[in-house]
Amino acid sequence: MKVLVIGGGAREHALCRALSLDPDVSALHCAPGNAGIADVAELHPVDALDGAAVAELAAALGADLVVVGPEAPLVAGVADALRERGFPVFGPSAEAARLEGSKAFAKDVMAAANVPTARSYVCTTPEEVDEALDAFGAPYVVKDDGLAAGKGVVVTADLKTAREHALACDRVVIEEFLDGPEVSLFALTDGETVVPLQPAQDFKRALDGDEGPNTGGMGAYSPLPWASPKLVDEVLESVLQPTVDELRRRGTPFSGLLYAGLALTSRGVRVIEFNARFGDPETQVVLARLKTPPAGLLLAAATGRLAEVPPLRWSDGAAVTVVIASHNYPGTPRTGDVIEGLPEAAAAEEAYVLHAGTARDAEGRVVSAGGRVLSVTATGDDLATARERAYAAVSRIRLDGSHHRTDIAEQAARG
Repeated sequence: MKVLVIGGGAREHALCRALSLDPDVSALHCAPGNAGIADVAELHPVDALDGAAVAELAAALGADLVVVGPEAPLVAGVADALRERGFPVFGPSAEAARLEGSKAFAKDVMAAANVPTARSYVCTTPEEVDEALDAFGAPYVVKDDGLAAGKGVVVTADLKTAREHALACDRVVIEEFLDGPEVSLFALTDGETVVPLQPAQDFKRALDGDEGPNTGGMGAYSPLPWASPKLVDEVLESVLQPTVDELRRRGTPFSGLLYAGLALTSRGVRVIEFNARFGDPETQVVLARLKTPPAGLLLAAATGRLAEVPPLRWSDGAAVTVVIASHNYPGTPRTGDVIEGLPEAAAAEEAYVLHAGTARDAEGRVVSAGGRVLSVTATGDDLATARERAYAAVSRIRLDGSHHRTDIAEQAARG
């Protein structure tokens, strides 16, 4: 099978790495990719938001499967352009991807499907914003209705900060604060059958102890030793399957990866948000534990044959990912700094480095090219071992001005 992956972040590197190890994959391509993905796939320049250009590339390569990684191309309709040309695509249509592209649309779907979520108001005027903030009180949860690359959400006890963020958005969703730990659960779906993956937990705040601003994610781990063994089945029954059924009922079936961001509250599971693609950095740890070769799974989802897939096989061990971010992330990141120590990190026990924001300079050196630069991933028999190995590999990397959290999976590893 010839596979083309669209995107160029650590999520796509994790997907390409897993696909490169799959014996069914005869050729692996990625567009536009990054400096790390170049080690496992052939790279091609393309505007990932241009459906016609992506379809032309798929045709030139004779792709048997196209995997669309990031949210922006999905919301822009790239999967639709590929399907019109007859390519099997892992990724939802633009209409179905509104589940991530519009918080208000997602709330409407959840209400129709009876999916448990936070009470919320959709606001478009300063008056509506003030009424909603007053109705819920602190802590305030304010979400930009559109795509914001994981950084459109503000959770704060400060009314002024909440109001400023709300007024900076064209349309905003203000909702009640959900207590309890957060969990990410991915599911493959062909629009009818839903196959959940293993849950993970990510760390959104920039600094240790969940301090600092929200980011796209600073690390993740899987499995969750503290979560109920029934969690996946419960979420499948109350969240994932009803959502997929509702979208199919509306005539906009969702095919691809449905990602539920969940809060395990004192009143039960509640959906914080949906994403229409693999999450970053949770993908890095989930794929590290998946033993079933991925190409056949993604193709089955793309071609309506998920019901035929045998039960997934998983490693009994654990995986931890630590994100190394560039100077000033999540503000305006500094780029162009040389990254040293990558071979040494890759040689660390049971660890590997996934590239996110990287490129090669004129001299062929790997340099930083974005906010989140690397995802250092390690596996082990348990969380404590995987965590130790991940940080051992992180310690070998040198990137001027970079920062990373030192407490990823720390509490869970303690038990």
